[in-house]
Amino acid sequence: MIAYFIITALRLRKAVTNLTQEQFIEGYRKAQLIDVREPKDFDAGHILGARNIPYTQLRQRYKEIRPDKPVYLYDQNGGKSARTALFLKKKDYTQLYHLQGGFRTWSGKVKSKK
Repeated sequence: MIAYFIITALRLRKAVTNLTQEQFIEGYRKAQLIDVREPKDFDAGHILGARNIPYTQLRQRYKEIRPDKPVYLYDQNGGKSARTALFLKKKDYTQLYHLQGGFRTWSGKVKSKK
């Protein structure tokens, strides 16, 4: 069990760059900003400029994400965006970043459909 977690952590470190909120803010406007939460969570509030491609729909929709541009990912806590990065890495995406701590730690601009 411990070996599984160590291997997963090493794979994650190779696949995705963990960014603090400050680092995320510096680069996300020049990148594709993808929220991998479910639509109801996205509609309740998301980072300004984000597109919603839920993790549950990723296998069908990943081609909507351009492989030649940086991809900034986030979810509620960071787990699903990390798994999304692993999936995209297998599909030859190379510039993958995710928000450390997820949306729950975000204090920047937010848009909601309320």
